[in-house]
Amino acid sequence: MKQREVTDPNNTTWTCVQAYAGLDSPAAEKATDIAETKEGKVPVVCTPSGGAQTVRLELSKNWLEELPDEQLVDEITANQGNA
Repeated sequence: MKQREVTDPNNTTWTCVQAYAGLDSPAAEKATDIAETKEGKVPVVCTPSGGAQTVRLELSKNWLEELPDEQLVDEITANQGNA
């Protein structure tokens, strides 16, 4: 499973993964396809190293390779408390 780690200004390390990605089954592949929105966004779950609550995001499907760390941290920060 591909994941990314970023650290916010409070020194919390966040591990982010795309929902359903990396699961090796036809059902998981279908779930991944269905989860993508019409705008090309996919669900991403970011889990903190401690203290904070998991954050759910909708990001462009190329977030893993192309979204800068700073923007990912900004998305996490903006969505904290919306879980």
